[in-house]
Amino acid sequence: MPTESAASALKILRDGSQFQWYVIPCLALVLYVYAVEAERRNWDLFFAGLALWAMDWFNEIWNGLVFHFTQYAPVWGAPGRTAYLILIGLNIEICFMFAIAGVVVAKTLPAERDLKILGLPNRWVVAVAASVFCVCVEMFLNAAGALTWDYWWWNVRMPWLIVVFGYLTFFVVAFWVHDMPTVRQKATTVGAIFAFDAVCLVVFAGLLKWI
Repeated sequence: MPTESAASALKILRDGSQFQWYVIPCLALVLYVYAVEAERRNWDLFFAGLALWAMDWFNEIWNGLVFHFTQYAPVWGAPGRTAYLILIGLNIEICFMFAIAGVVVAKTLPAERDLKILGLPNRWVVAVAASVFCVCVEMFLNAAGALTWDYWWWNVRMPWLIVVFGYLTFFVVAFWVHDMPTVRQKATTVGAIFAFDAVCLVVFAGLLKWI
């Protein structure tokens, strides 16, 4: 049987009646962020942002599959108020946030790729710091009931799993793309991740109706 939070999320999953008009200015904000970076031809930030967003879609897909196969709960759920629940753990507000989060965090990267922070590679320091910050935000959201955790191994008592698998992979991939030497490599890598996500969504959400 699904948990109470999972059942609540299912009731509003892809329910268009939840729509709120603030979605439109949020979309405009996301487009503006990328338009600014494209205008400046700052492709490092442009593709770092898209890479992180693509990785979040990948995470949300496997999270939905966890619920499908367990019929108990996703690893994380988003049953709270939203303008649109896209997947069981992904609402439109979270989606827009992750769409620009990579750009925001990549702006904090030192220009010198080999610079050490406390003797450690700066990319890893920034990735870990950003991941810890994001998990702290998640703890607040969980306490408020907006983001739910139903498994003993994914909660406030074991935050390191959320740090590593919930966020660190996002930032590592985003910074990896950021530092690629050519725009073509960046675009190809990001395109491949999005293509994989798209195939999974078509199969698991569109055809099989699993997520």
